[in-house]
Amino acid sequence: MYVCMCHAVTEDQVKKAIDGGAGSPRQIAKGCKAGTDCGSCVRRIQALLGEHGARPCPTARLAAKLGLADPEVQDAPAPAVSKPGPPAPIAPVAPLRVA
Repeated sequence: MYVCMCHAVTEDQVKKAIDGGAGSPRQIAKGCKAGTDCGSCVRRIQALLGEHGARPCPTARLAAKLGLADPEVQDAPAPAVSKPGPPAPIAPVAPLRVA
C-alpha cells in the first residue's frame, strides 16, 4: 500500500527505513522523500513509527497525551488550559454606495 503518493513510497519502504534506524518522519524523508511534498502522508508515517517502537510524536507533551511518553514525563502535572473569553462584538457595516 502506498504511504506517499507524491513520491510513490510504499509502507514496505517506510518500514525498511525504520528497521534501518530512522526514528522520525524527517529521517524517513531523507531516505525516500516521503512527507516532503504535500505532507498528507506524515500522519501515516508517524503511525508506522509508533507501531515499530520509534517515538513518532514531535513533543513530549503530545506523547504524554497519547500515552507514549516516559513514566516520569507522564507524572508531571499538565499545564493549565485557559478558557477563551466571550467573542468580541462585531462592528456595524455601512452599506456600499454605487455611483
